[in-house]
Amino acid sequence: MLKNKKIAVIGAGHIGSAIIGGILKAKLISPKSVTASRRSAEALDELKKRFGIQTTPDNRRAVKGADILILAVKPQGAPALLEEIAPVVREDQLLISVMAGVTTERINKLLGKPNPIVRAMPNTPALVDAGATPLSKGAHAKDADLAIAETIFKAVGIVEIVPESLMDAVTGLSGSGPVYIYMVIEALIDGGVKMGIPRTVARRLAAQTVLGAAKLVIETGKHPAILKDEVTTPGGTAIAAVHMLESKGLRNVLIEAVATAARRSQELSRPGDAGS
Repeated sequence: MLKNKKIAVIGAGHIGSAIIGGILKAKLISPKSVTASRRSAEALDELKKRFGIQTTPDNRRAVKGADILILAVKPQGAPALLEEIAPVVREDQLLISVMAGVTTERINKLLGKPNPIVRAMPNTPALVDAGATPLSKGAHAKDADLAIAETIFKAVGIVEIVPESLMDAVTGLSGSGPVYIYMVIEALIDGGVKMGIPRTVARRLAAQTVLGAAKLVIETGKHPAILKDEVTTPGGTAIAAVHMLESKGLRNVLIEAVATAARRSQELSRPGDAGS
């Protein structure tokens, strides 16, 4: 699907680099067909050495030679970036935005052009090809454009197609979700240390426990509540811990964390928050 296409990754930081690595590892495109742009000359040199791709600090130069533009700058930088590249963006170029909270309608408006746009919200596990990326298409995008984006992000994990109205919600769930889990892992490690387990051992056990639990949910297809019930034996250690977690409001805290992050994503879509 990407044969004979040229891709420019504008703002090739952690997520941009993960996307580049994924599509090259999957052999979807050759390194010579990928250009990355960002401000840091040192970072660009590292990308060139690591992937053998083209690099440039000039966003307009990157845009001019591409068929697909992946916009990976921070959402606060969206207005300035779009104003910068608008004069050289062609209407036939597909834009894939990973800028949290920035709607496809707003991107079209800032560009002043009806480009096809697909909005994506990958998360950081994309760095190890275990990402979760919701996708939605804008008003001018076709199913073929969505299919191209799906191909790209399947190279770094799983993909879910959602309406754009749900993008703020999935940003709060899977986009910011790894942060919640890192905090859970950190707390489990500290709990183990408190009970006398060496920190290095506790870290390995905690991380593998979270990985294994997630894998069990995915591969069995069972609801997490069922899996929980299967290991909470009468009068046992797990049910005692569950009682304590429920009394401290663990579920409510995590639900509110998702809602809070989703609300912040909505705020970022407002002109004042996005920096224009």
